[in-house]
Amino acid sequence: MLVPGLWAPTFAQTPGEVVQMQLERTDDGLLLSAGLRFELPDLVEDALRKGIPMYFIAEAEVLRERWYWSDKVVAHAHRYLRLSYQPLTRRWRLNLSSTPFTNAGLGVALGQNFDDYEEALAALQRIARWKIAEASEVDEDARHVVQLRFRIDLSQLPRPFQISAVGGRSGWNMLVSRTQRLAPERTAP
Repeated sequence: MLVPGLWAPTFAQTPGEVVQMQLERTDDGLLLSAGLRFELPDLVEDALRKGIPMYFIAEAEVLRERWYWSDKVVAHAHRYLRLSYQPLTRRWRLNLSSTPFTNAGLGVALGQNFDDYEEALAALQRIARWKIAEASEVDEDARHVVQLRFRIDLSQLPRPFQISAVGGRSGWNMLVSRTQRLAPERTAP
C-alpha cells in the first residue's frame, strides 16, 4: 500500500521462495524450521569467489492478531549468517550467530566448513528448530501470525560495496519472505 507523500525506494530483488515452513510449539518456546530456495545474485557470488565474505540476516516476527487494532508484535528474533570462501584452500565456511558480526572477530558463532559451493548454499538455505519466541510470549488461546524474512545484510558489507549497493546496483539485493498463521490450539509435545 502506498501512502501519499511518503517515498520509499524500491530495489529489484533476486527471486526466491520459502518452500517449507514449520512452526512447532514446545514447553521451551516457539520453534521455526524452514527450507528456502534462491540463487545468490551474480555480483554476490562473484564477490564470494574472490574471497569477500557475505553477510545474511534471517528475521522472524511473531504477531498476535487483534480485531480492534493493528496486530501486536509479541516476539522478534534475528539470526546472522556469514558465508565466506578461502581461495587458497578452496573451502567454504558458514558462520551462524545470534548477534551481528564485528570487526573484532566472529564472537560466539557456530562454524561449518564445506568442500563445494552447492553444499554451502544448501546449508545457508536451511533453518532448523530456531527458537523465535519464549513459551510465555505466545498465548495458547490467541491467533498469531509469523513472518519470516531472509536477506543480504548490506550494513555488514565492506564500505565500497555498501556504496555501490545503495547507489542503484540492484544486483546486491535479495529478499525471501513468507507469512504463516499459527493455530491457537496447543499441539502435543
